[in-house]
Amino acid sequence: MSQVNLLGAPVLEVRQLGKNYRSYGSPKARFAKLLTGKTSAPLHWALREVSFELRRGQCLGVVGDNGAGKSTLLKLVAGTLRPSVGQRRLIGRVTAILELGAGFHPEISGRDNLYFAGSLIGIDTAQMRNLESSVIEFSELGSAVDRAVKTYSSGMIVRLAFALVTAVEPEVLIIDEALAVGDQHFQKKCIERIDSFRRNGCAILFCSHSLYHVRQLCDTALWLDRGVQRALGATDEVLAGYEAHVRLLDQGDGPPNLDERPMVESQLPKVQAVSLTTDRLGVITKVTVNNLGDVAHVLTGPDLVVSVEARLQPGERPSIGVMLEQEHGIGITVVATHVDSFMPICGPDGLWRATVAFPDLKLHSGSYVLSVYLADEQGLVIYDDWHHCKRFNWTYTSRLPGLLQLEHRWT
Repeated sequence: MSQVNLLGAPVLEVRQLGKNYRSYGSPKARFAKLLTGKTSAPLHWALREVSFELRRGQCLGVVGDNGAGKSTLLKLVAGTLRPSVGQRRLIGRVTAILELGAGFHPEISGRDNLYFAGSLIGIDTAQMRNLESSVIEFSELGSAVDRAVKTYSSGMIVRLAFALVTAVEPEVLIIDEALAVGDQHFQKKCIERIDSFRRNGCAILFCSHSLYHVRQLCDTALWLDRGVQRALGATDEVLAGYEAHVRLLDQGDGPPNLDERPMVESQLPKVQAVSLTTDRLGVITKVTVNNLGDVAHVLTGPDLVVSVEARLQPGERPSIGVMLEQEHGIGITVVATHVDSFMPICGPDGLWRATVAFPDLKLHSGSYVLSVYLADEQGLVIYDDWHHCKRFNWTYTSRLPGLLQLEHRWT
């Protein structure tokens, strides 16, 4: 993701923002409140005392568990909800990608819906006439734009809706889990448009359960926990705290102790070969690990060497990532070609290949798993992933406990 110099005063200021609701036990209790103006129903805070600011070109990621108040916050900032307390100050045009296609009328055509739904987000008829051809071109609907929207698939609806709401570049862009629209080709177009907005100075408020995309897109992050602001700051620092919180929750749900067990062939995941289609821009075709026994899955030799093959649509260039974890989910490291400025090689057979070596492995004895990921050149759109596709046992002679032996020196 390109970095942008932050310019001038904030375009969005949120101060002590909060939203509460009354929890009525029955329709009768709610009706009594309407008649008398009095109620004993308890007050529920969906969000309280949240404060932050956004400047031009800045991207703030919002993370948290389900029910943490993320969507409530975005609706308050977008203006579709009124706050119970606090203030939000917005400078310029705001575009919210919340529920794509919610403003479309099913009985009229996609073209007519551009004017109908466009008027709801502040695009008048004259402006829409100028934007119409570019919106239709971006949506790639072709002649289908003149059919009634009720005949569209869900993918066609989100294509048209995304093209419409991003037709005019805003000062503030609000995104709620909207990177999984359409097929991989269209996802890439959407991310490229969002990236171009950011490079032009648009401030972005981005909510997602995909911590990978939060890391890639955002320079700051906000962690909400049960409606309260838990942390605000640099993305890596905030996500480190949130991931530790998630691990604690997972440990509470699972068994307290997991025995170390020898792995057998039946325990290995069965990776299915996926065909390259017009909806998929790339697929992983093969993953190999050097010096790995076929029966006991014991890694022999001091080096861990992972080779990956992939096939991509013509014109695409890949990023290949490899993640190493303990068998029971403790992450150790992730490497990716786009981060290390290395481009995989495309052979005469059309397959892209890359090999990563971890020399003189310093992991302590145990069982480990590898996952492999294929993405676009920038590492933003995941084309394919082979999760836990390789497992191995490793023995490292050490008289001390721990997970790995770090390079060190005494003075």
